[in-house]
Amino acid sequence: MSEATDMQALYIAAEKAVLKGQSYSINDRTMTRADLKEIQAGRKEWERKVSAEQAASAGASSTFSLANFADATE
Repeated sequence: MSEATDMQALYIAAEKAVLKGQSYSINDRTMTRADLKEIQAGRKEWERKVSAEQAASAGASSTFSLANFADATE
């Protein structure tokens, strides 16, 4: 396994742990031990790296970029 694959697995495990409930409430205050959005962003980053590694090992070129126009204004 590569470092990217290992990190992807760790982020998936962390995401599952948070989804199972790593928050608790005391006297109407809710405390959360981990930030799900940050974990999901990290997982997506490592998934991209794993995909790039797999493409490189399959002989595909990774010299292109994808544009995201979701936040673009007209």
